[in-house]
Amino acid sequence: MLRTTWASSRVLRLCVLGLATATSAIIFTTDSADARRYRRHVRHQEARASYSPAFASIIVDANSGATLQSNNPDALRRPASLTKIMTLYLLFERLEAGKMTLDTQMDVSEHASEQAPTKLGLKPGQTLRVEDAIKGLVTRSANDAAVVIAEAIGGDEESFAKLMTRKARALGMSKTTYRNASGLPDDEQLTTARDQATLGRAIQDRFPRYYRYFATSVFVYRGHSIRNHNRLLGNVEGVDGIKTGYTRASGFNLVTSMRRGNRHLVGVVMGGRSGGSRDATMRNLLAENLEKASAKRTVAAISERNPAEANTEVAEADTSRSQATVQVQGTAQAAAEPGIDAMQQTRSAAPAKPSIMAAAAAALPPLPAKPQAKAETAKPEPAPLTSGVIQTQQIAAIPGSAEPMKPVRVKTVQVKAGPMKLAAAGPSQTTPSVTHAIPPARGDVAETSNAVVAKAEVAKPEQPARIEPARTELPPQPPGHGTGQGVLGVLPASSVAPAPSQAMAYADPQKAQAVQQNAALKPAAAAAPAPAPTVRSGWIIQVGALESEGEARSRIEAARSHSKGLLNKADPFTEPVVAKDNRKLFRARFAGLERDQAEAVCRTLKRADIPCITARN
Repeated sequence: MLRTTWASSRVLRLCVLGLATATSAIIFTTDSADARRYRRHVRHQEARASYSPAFASIIVDANSGATLQSNNPDALRRPASLTKIMTLYLLFERLEAGKMTLDTQMDVSEHASEQAPTKLGLKPGQTLRVEDAIKGLVTRSANDAAVVIAEAIGGDEESFAKLMTRKARALGMSKTTYRNASGLPDDEQLTTARDQATLGRAIQDRFPRYYRYFATSVFVYRGHSIRNHNRLLGNVEGVDGIKTGYTRASGFNLVTSMRRGNRHLVGVVMGGRSGGSRDATMRNLLAENLEKASAKRTVAAISERNPAEANTEVAEADTSRSQATVQVQGTAQAAAEPGIDAMQQTRSAAPAKPSIMAAAAAALPPLPAKPQAKAETAKPEPAPLTSGVIQTQQIAAIPGSAEPMKPVRVKTVQVKAGPMKLAAAGPSQTTPSVTHAIPPARGDVAETSNAVVAKAEVAKPEQPARIEPARTELPPQPPGHGTGQGVLGVLPASSVAPAPSQAMAYADPQKAQAVQQNAALKPAAAAAPAPAPTVRSGWIIQVGALESEGEARSRIEAARSHSKGLLNKADPFTEPVVAKDNRKLFRARFAGLERDQAEAVCRTLKRADIPCITARN
């Protein structure tokens, strides 16, 4: 009995001791975990408190081109994924030129698949559709998709980066240099807030059809839904794009476009400490400057300069890579001093470097002065290429409009008059004029689905004048008569046939007098009959309204190639029209279709991203 009691108490003591040991171990482990978690939290807070990337911002009125507010807009910064805006700019150029389509498949290389996240997870040997690549860049900011685009256009990423830099110079982005297509860290890849605002405006003016991809909120790729990183889309009224970016060195960047009513702002924020603070800063800047913006477009679209000048500036940028790197590193030190631009300090410390072209020009001997008479032979300089449309443009606002026109010497050929046969042109006949323009036999609408479709009206060809023999001498003509421009130059007064309404148009003086009496009795408007409109059969479809007839014909060919044979028997034509803002446009159209055929064609073309509307003829 005693033995049993002793054994029971021994077991009880062992249980109590084991419980105490386990409790001590749990308490010790919990304290250690809490301590480690606390230390990590403290280190994170300290790192976050010490993180202060260089900040820059700018708000530009896209209607007037004026800078409404800025903070270090010309200081060098790292673009991060804002680089992909230029990558897409070059891709949109290829699409607009017809060298690629949205369905073009691009090969995925091993180099592209090895890019750091974020990415789509592409594998070597796969292909990527152009439209999927665009959406992948806009939403996920996929680095592997950016390299796929670069290799498809430039052959390799390095060559493509040179194309990006040349394009930046052509657009006036004088301080931007690209080294890759994605924006992954590179010490020599630099830009400014002002340059990014310029690019944000240019890509909208040049490619309004493709710019809409920047408003993509969700992209479904291989069964996965990918949301756009731009949190202002759908949360701020009027925001329609365009791109975010982040690296540790750059901070949180954002380029934003906002349209409210007739006002249009483009803003850039670079160097935010977090995505939330960056977005809040952009919201405040847009709200503060919206009322300052103009409601009327008075500035020309951003045009591209001469490629030769752009290549020269790119060469200068390559020779000063190290200097630019030193400058951007200095901005981080000067960012703590309020109101001081580190780039301004760097530029004042280092002398300005003359350009290669300026040095070459200075080395040449001065040109001898030319006499004034020779100056007239100089050819006029071509106007810069304008990639957009000037709406309600004021003359003073157009670059170069204040410069005087340069005269051009024209050689005048005198043609000796000989025996002539005069035309018996009655009041209902007119002499056809000589012109080098193609007559608008066919016609083109502003590229919008609710544009009004008008019928084509084409003048019938005029009947040639009836030739009658005339052997008598011409009656005397008034001085200076008939000195207008002719096919061979300016003809002498005696060699040009007078107007049909004059009595001397007939060799017979009596017939001339009768014509004069008839012309006096009839109104001038009844002299020439109104041209009869060309009637086209069937339904009409319209696939766009472009700014030139060549672009309209290109659109017609593109529509025919994507129609899957539905337009083989249709009647294509272009039609010039004048829009509400006095712009001349060319409609691209097809006629001769049945209603069901026209609707089927439009459904097919819209799937190929070609705008299409139908109308009863």
